[in-house]
Amino acid sequence: MANAYKVLAQSDPTAETATDVYTVPAATEAVISTVIIANRAATANTFRLSVRPDGAAQADEHYIAYDVPIAANDSTTLTLGITLDAADVLTVYTGASATISVNVFGTEIS
Repeated sequence: MANAYKVLAQSDPTAETATDVYTVPAATEAVISTVIIANRAATANTFRLSVRPDGAAQADEHYIAYDVPIAANDSTTLTLGITLDAADVLTVYTGASATISVNVFGTEIS
């Protein structure tokens, strides 16, 4: 099995819309080591982060962060170590402003 350490995903999600940021490719496993959420606006915002096994429909049990506040012109770094299987999905939802950037770093194992 080969390990590829890399930027798994980068996203500028639409406000108030669940956005799939990263889906584990077929025949691959992944470890998400770090997620960085950056608020590019001069006003505070919030975010949600969820992991949907096998691309399941969003449900309450999938959230790992929910309506977390993020200050104006600030960022939040989450060091996670989340293990994912093929077809698992990392999804983000942001508050009213479309000024959030999401960066996901980790390892793909194939």
